[in-house]
Amino acid sequence: MSDLETRIDQWFDHLTEMTPENLEARRDVELVITKLDDGQVRVAEITPSGEVFVHEWVRKAILLLFRLRGLERVEVGPFEYLDRLELKRDYERRGVRVVPGASARRGSFLGRGVILMPSYVNIGAWVGENTMVDTWATVGSCAQIGANVHLSGGVGIGGVLEPANAVPVVIEDDAFIGSRCMVTEGARVGRGSVLGVGTALGPSIPVIDAATGEEVSRGRVPDYCVAVSANRKRVFEGGEFYLPCVLIIRRLSEGERHNKTALNDILREHGVAT
Repeated sequence: MSDLETRIDQWFDHLTEMTPENLEARRDVELVITKLDDGQVRVAEITPSGEVFVHEWVRKAILLLFRLRGLERVEVGPFEYLDRLELKRDYERRGVRVVPGASARRGSFLGRGVILMPSYVNIGAWVGENTMVDTWATVGSCAQIGANVHLSGGVGIGGVLEPANAVPVVIEDDAFIGSRCMVTEGARVGRGSVLGVGTALGPSIPVIDAATGEEVSRGRVPDYCVAVSANRKRVFEGGEFYLPCVLIIRRLSEGERHNKTALNDILREHGVAT
């Protein structure tokens, strides 16, 4: 455990007492936010065993930040904002393309080659190299987005700062998230997988293999799958109801994994688009 991590844990033990006048605490917290902004630390990562490990001390620093900063007014042209945190800057040096209407908060990380269409990336989020965040997509606080990912128009990636030990959304490398999908706290989309339009994925939503009818997980789409929104019947005392699930309609072969034509054909075959 580093000295900085130890100090953040100690400051967090006194969270309710923190004010902008706590200059020593603010110095430590601002250092963590700078490291987040530059990609030197991150809120969560995938371990060699394939599990998601959350660096709680980093998330504690973000929570402390909102106690240690007061509200400040910012004017941009005709627009006025009142917030505790400024936006990211220096995109040219970072190698990031940002279209007017897009914004990312300081303390989020954007890898080289990232493109932000008019969209929003919140503090603590990590967006890997060459990922596209398309129009009106949102990347919530602490969400972890891999490299070469496409978040299509209107995608909502949920954020999480509390409670302690809550796992953020993880979208792994090379995934494609279709328009208007909603992926919420604790959900995970595996490497190279595709979510069809409008799919909702959360930690309690069953993921079912269409080939076997078996539930393979809750809230996690495995690597190299094509998955779509579906419903399954459940019987309650009050009657029969259809509850949402996610249906895996194809496990991608090696040749299909990066073949956009093949992926479109698979989805079209099942009456789904991206």
